[in-house]
Amino acid sequence: MYIPPYFKKKTRDFFRAIDVPENLTPLIDIDDDSEVEAEQAGLSQSSVNTIWRSFEDFYRTGMHPAMSVCLRKNGKVVLNRSIGYAKGVDPVEALESPVPMTVDTPICLYSASKAVMAMLVHKLAEEGYVNLLNPVAYYLPEFGRFGKDKISIFQMLSHRGGFPVIDADVPLDTVFDRDAVLELIYNTESLCPEGRVQAYHAITSGFIADELIRTITGKTINEYLFEKFAEPMGMTNFSFGVSKNNKADVARNYVSGMRNGKLIGNVLEKALGVSIEEAALLSNSDDFMTSVIPSANLYTTAEEIGRFYQMLLDRGEYEGRQILKPETVDIAVKEAGKTRLDKGIFLPMRFSAGFMLGGKPAGMYGLDTHNAFGHLGFSNIFCWADPQRNISAAILTTGKPVLGSHILGLPKMMHAISSECLD
Repeated sequence: MYIPPYFKKKTRDFFRAIDVPENLTPLIDIDDDSEVEAEQAGLSQSSVNTIWRSFEDFYRTGMHPAMSVCLRKNGKVVLNRSIGYAKGVDPVEALESPVPMTVDTPICLYSASKAVMAMLVHKLAEEGYVNLLNPVAYYLPEFGRFGKDKISIFQMLSHRGGFPVIDADVPLDTVFDRDAVLELIYNTESLCPEGRVQAYHAITSGFIADELIRTITGKTINEYLFEKFAEPMGMTNFSFGVSKNNKADVARNYVSGMRNGKLIGNVLEKALGVSIEEAALLSNSDDFMTSVIPSANLYTTAEEIGRFYQMLLDRGEYEGRQILKPETVDIAVKEAGKTRLDKGIFLPMRFSAGFMLGGKPAGMYGLDTHNAFGHLGFSNIFCWADPQRNISAAILTTGKPVLGSHILGLPKMMHAISSECLD
């Protein structure tokens, strides 16, 4: 159906969408070296084509200047592709020659970083440094102020720590000052000293995890990450923050979608600690990119975070090396409680000590995904593994919509994966 250019532009402006060309081929990067024939992974080519078309359709909504996806089935990579531009398509800072997105372009995972952060804490427990059932204050005495003295590491990782947000009155750039944030957390009064209230900890828990690692091992969280995961798994883009020399390689994030009303805006600002617009723009700043914010700024590619989830799916094994003990993974993905309304993000959620869990009859990873575990990142970033389907997957995006033209395409994309990969 023909739509006059005037109305197309009005629609794009309303949804704050990019202009998507009819022919996507020039915008697509495919890693032919890593992708195998569908049949080698136990899928039909028709199924892989269906899944990929759902990604293309999702991109056509214009909500995401760049997308990157990696899907493994039975341990084999069936999709490792990207679409779009890493930078230069925002009307405010449009470049004459936008920078293409590639499968090797690092993207900030936002809250999907928490899963990796949590597994570093589980690694501490595996090595005998901590007991997850011990109070955090046993290792960090200052944390025990204002009713937090009995909060366990396990409760913290499962969003029952009682310190979900930093004081809203502090300047936004406080998040770049680790010592200042720790002091704010230490002086935060617990929502529930018994750890019974589930309230999503958007930023806070990562700083405590970082301090646990520093205090106990004498290493920074990035040093521990490199030693335990990145180096033994051969990852080259897998760190909290990036070096000043690598800032230019990172994909930029963009505000997109309808402008949020007061109700939605207030709920999201309470959960994130900042507005949607501030969160998107802040992530493009030099301070954000070069800081270490373990709950929110792991930079990596879809293939490498997918590799990490494949290791978890294989119960800690990667290419013959035991990265984590099987029982460590089992503990990490076991549900911490039944689905309940989260007091931080006001959505029904089911957590483990580190992961957002799937659901039945439906969940965030598609239909009948009760056994799936993973994590979402602001706002359409999905990283997960599903033992029932024997898949690991990562969908990384750079647009930050809440309401927008993607609303129908998102569940369609997730359903394509869950249905086509079901044996």
